[in-house]
Amino acid sequence: MTTNADPKKASGNWHWADVLAALRKADWSLRQLGIKNGYPDGNALGEAARRPFPKAEKIIADALGLAPKAIWPTRYDDNGIPNRRRGPAPRRPSGAAVSETATDKATTVNNDGNPQKRRAA
Repeated sequence: MTTNADPKKASGNWHWADVLAALRKADWSLRQLGIKNGYPDGNALGEAARRPFPKAEKIIADALGLAPKAIWPTRYDDNGIPNRRRGPAPRRPSGAAVSETATDKATTVNNDGNPQKRRAA
């Protein structure tokens, strides 16, 4: 019995190398697509490989003659609408307990004036 233990393969999303190969077969590169669509930085469309980016996903899918949902099914609902939250991140409720964070530790200044080294207790 074989099982698919790799969650990335189980997701159904295309592997990024497959997306790039399909673009090359269609005589496109990410840089060419980005410049054609008004992105001055050649790396802008590559963000779609690392995180959800609906505009870049649509540009890439259009160049391949597909819907974005066909390439990234986990990023879209059944109607082809991106399934991610819009707007700013939710705020922490007022009065919530806040623990000491890494920034609190990093800003602790010792006798030398060096914020990177914590004072010995």
